[in-house]
Amino acid sequence: MSNPPPAPPSLEVLRQEIDSIDEQVHRLLMARGDIIDRLIQVKQTQEVGSAFRPAREAAMMRRLVERHRGILPIDTIESIWRVIISTFTYVQAPFSVHADVSIGESAMRDSARFHFGFVVPYVSHFSAQAAVEATARSKGDLALVPAASSRTPWWIALEAEGAPKIIARLPFLERADHPAALPVFVVSRVADSAMVTEVETWSVRVSGWNAETARALSPLAEIVAVPDTAFDGAALLVSISGSSSLEKIRTALIEAGASVRSQALVGSHATRYTVAPNGAAKS
Repeated sequence: MSNPPPAPPSLEVLRQEIDSIDEQVHRLLMARGDIIDRLIQVKQTQEVGSAFRPAREAAMMRRLVERHRGILPIDTIESIWRVIISTFTYVQAPFSVHADVSIGESAMRDSARFHFGFVVPYVSHFSAQAAVEATARSKGDLALVPAASSRTPWWIALEAEGAPKIIARLPFLERADHPAALPVFVVSRVADSAMVTEVETWSVRVSGWNAETARALSPLAEIVAVPDTAFDGAALLVSISGSSSLEKIRTALIEAGASVRSQALVGSHATRYTVAPNGAAKS
């Protein structure tokens, strides 16, 4: 005669297990804080510059996706880790987030709170230029600019040496039902060694810009274009990745009858992950 299956654990036992895990998570976060405290002391003597490390953060997020399993939505995990990273960065070197809300306050606020939490101060501006200018006047603040904010060529302010640069594009994990889906460029000053250069962002000004020229570039790169009345031209923000290059962009422009008047590297960011409905991710 076979033995009966073991009785399932009681609700009380399961709740005690949850309480134990919650305590461990809290203790680990406090331990992380202790390490950050020691890190601050080391940085005061060994490092100069912003506490942001876009390349390190991208690597952390990729490892997070690769090891994730279970019923907890990946969006929740992404937000928790983003808030942890941002809050501890804020503890190291306080900063504010300057948000361009010109295309919608609610979507931008959702993006800022999802990625940076509620501890980091949030400052709204009614144009991309104002958000970028506020960041340029600061030591380590961020500007959040919607990728579709193309009323004026705000990225020209990033061309000068020493100016803030594009350091990230959010959300890093992309999915159809992402809770903070607004595509946003992050602008700040970070050390060159901390940048991730998988996607380069270029400010390119052209003459002879028209619909045919735009169609010629669309397979090669992501383009934000603002009309420029000089020489029937346009100011472009060009995001180049993979097998494309600035030289290919220049060649395509010339073949389409346009010409490049100026070009300047204005930042770079990590390649984004596309997340399937089942939580699997691919770059």
